[in-house]
Amino acid sequence: MKKTLVVIPARMASTRLPGKPLHPVCGKPLIRWVYEGVAQASLIEEIIVATDDERIVETVSSFGGKAVLTGTHHQTGTDRICEVVRKFGKDYDIIVNVQGDEPLIRGESVDQVIWPVAGGKAPVATPVIPLEEGEADDPNSVKVVMDAEGYALYFSRSPIPYVRGEKPNFFKHVGLYVFEKEFLLEFSSWKQTPLEKSEMLEQLRILEMGYKIKTVEWDERLHGVDTPEDVKVVEGILKGARQ
Repeated sequence: MKKTLVVIPARMASTRLPGKPLHPVCGKPLIRWVYEGVAQASLIEEIIVATDDERIVETVSSFGGKAVLTGTHHQTGTDRICEVVRKFGKDYDIIVNVQGDEPLIRGESVDQVIWPVAGGKAPVATPVIPLEEGEADDPNSVKVVMDAEGYALYFSRSPIPYVRGEKPNFFKHVGLYVFEKEFLLEFSSWKQTPLEKSEMLEQLRILEMGYKIKTVEWDERLHGVDTPEDVKVVEGILKGARQ
């Protein structure tokens, strides 16, 4: 079985929610919710939080997790992940990139996205969920269209597809990626492509270079944390789940 490493990039510099990874959610720092949710996955061997702030390292260490300091020069989360992979990932075949602001993530769902890459169906896999009403015109909600076998055709901040005839199912992209390790390192060395620079979506670089991305449809709803209002929503969901 191929060995899998999860890397969670986490930065303190959030304009809408300063110190976001350490912000309390139901009494625990946000990064702990993400870490413990991912830890429930059965197809992973190790989790590393990649950060540029010693306070995050100390917090993750305090609950028994592993975190490492990375450089402050990185332009993207992918660059930060690749630094960790080059230093600590030599024994791994698959790398999972999990955003550090998804406290509702479940290990079972992470496993679902690992399977296609472990089985050689594509060098990259990523989850999608049904688009909710009102999200189509939100540029922060990335839309995706797929072919008949679930491979991504395109990602966009604009509403896609355009509906002139029969209304299709609409899907939203979830910012989690599973990579073949060697492909990740190669991908990170490529120059930005025109569509990527236009939409500001890194995954378009992969499609523009002619590679496939396998999508996996999740049947759950996540709620990322970017604002104080998001914290209230997530706390309501978590409290409801405990009752």
